[in-house]
Amino acid sequence: MNLLDRFLLRATVTDVETVTPRMRRIRIAGESLRGLDWLPGQHIRVHVDAFSLRAYSVWDYADGEHLDLCVLDHPGHGPGARWSRQVRAGDQVAFTRPQGRLVLRDSAPYHLFVGDETACAAFGAMLRALPLNARVHGIVGVDVPHGRAPVPRLGELEQIHRRGPDHIVAALRARYLPAEPGVAYVAGEARDCQAVRRHLTAERGWPRTAVIVKPFWTPGKRGLD
Repeated sequence: MNLLDRFLLRATVTDVETVTPRMRRIRIAGESLRGLDWLPGQHIRVHVDAFSLRAYSVWDYADGEHLDLCVLDHPGHGPGARWSRQVRAGDQVAFTRPQGRLVLRDSAPYHLFVGDETACAAFGAMLRALPLNARVHGIVGVDVPHGRAPVPRLGELEQIHRRGPDHIVAALRARYLPAEPGVAYVAGEARDCQAVRRHLTAERGWPRTAVIVKPFWTPGKRGLD
């Protein structure tokens, strides 16, 4: 046993399902999943090959039953992309315990979600955890025209066709938000995340502490975790 093995849990893939043309739900199950300390929005890091760990947001967790990942297929042939395309029911998987600070703040007057497709798994888990009377605003950019992000409460989240840099922040700038700051969960491409944070703090006067940022990728590099 090497040092890494001491920190990894192990379970078995029980199902792989296509959710959208670019996204697959990977379900894992096993005794190691009992009693995990997970908050909606957090991720695990999966041992995808002999040398690499890749972070994937947890879509759903049922204590003692299963843990679901929704993995977006990125162009290219990196170790994470190869693993997500090739994994099948019956495969063994090793992973870390859930971690991350992209989690809900219950005391917020309203919740703002801004990101792209890579944020959908985290946002989906967070949105399902909110009470039905929670006020929600948001923008999710998708790569293809008329694409649909697999997240709940779609009536409260505007979906746009992301056509280039700053397109998401431009859509946010044009969107009505209440005068008082809420709490923002911003995730996806690193430059978009920075632009959204600048807009909220510099143009709308939000405190930086009210903007939780989680960059998932940047052009030419995936897996910023």
